[in-house]
Amino acid sequence: ANYGARRAGKRFTQGLIEIAEGNYSKGERLLTRGAAKADAPLLNYLAAARAAQLQNQDARRDNWLKLAYEQQPEASNAILLTQAELQIAHEQYEHAQATLKQLDEQEGGNGQAVVLLARLFRAREDWRQLGELLPRLRRIGKPEKSVIDNWSVDFHEFQLSDTAAHAGDVPRAWEDVPKHLKKTPRLQTAYISALGATGLSNKASIEVRQMLKSRWHPELVRLYGKTLSDDPSAQLQQAEKWLAKHPEDHELLLAAGRLCMATELWGKARSYLESALATRHTPEAYSVYGQLLTQLGESSAAAEAYRHGLTLIELSQPALPAPSSSSEST
Repeated sequence: ANYGARRAGKRFTQGLIEIAEGNYSKGERLLTRGAAKADAPLLNYLAAARAAQLQNQDARRDNWLKLAYEQQPEASNAILLTQAELQIAHEQYEHAQATLKQLDEQEGGNGQAVVLLARLFRAREDWRQLGELLPRLRRIGKPEKSVIDNWSVDFHEFQLSDTAAHAGDVPRAWEDVPKHLKKTPRLQTAYISALGATGLSNKASIEVRQMLKSRWHPELVRLYGKTLSDDPSAQLQQAEKWLAKHPEDHELLLAAGRLCMATELWGKARSYLESALATRHTPEAYSVYGQLLTQLGESSAAAEAYRHGLTLIELSQPALPAPSSSSEST
């Protein structure tokens, strides 16, 4: 009996080595040959299930998990968690969700099941259900704080844009964001965009100015120029103060150009927009410049600006595949 157990132990170790080296089929065979004689057959079958999954053999994977349960039914939680984890990896979300809900609803719940449910909801971009789990994840302290914070940013970014899309209470959605995440550029951008989308442009311009005073961020600078307050002249004055410190900032020059257009300072607008294009050629800058030239009645120059912008957009797109010889002959 001891000899058989030793042989099984050697096979287990060698099987793991084979899998680590990418020999999944050989590793799977070593792990399952005589697994019943191993000291811990559960480990053999769980490792074999992972090896089968790596070969896209889901039916065989599930068979090894079934054998693991038959060998050690008291380890059903570990087996079901492994099954759910592998199902998520293969985008078998409905099966995984059913398994994890069952585990989570058991007496006392299961912390790892909650973590895997959160991973599943994030993979499916089911932000509402992910948001419902976030307080529980913080209580159980899993996964690590940085991961939970990233998931929170995903959820609140969705919440802000969804609130805006349904003309909801954007300031209240912002209040729901944890204090330590309110300086995250992605969330600040989502908040300012949501305020603008729901007609709260004046509030948006005040908020974005305060944000930029504490932290300079290109996307916020861009939004500053697009979000008009009740007093665009004062906005322009602030932009020009910032330009003294950031004279070659593309987004700030573009913002100043937009604000000049809003206050009908056409010559100044032209100067700022041409300076913005001198720092960097972007489709957006050419588009705004084209709008200015149209306003000034320079239709051919405007068309040229729009054409430059469209060319840049086309260059940023992935190339189309070349037509095959058969299609050319038809």
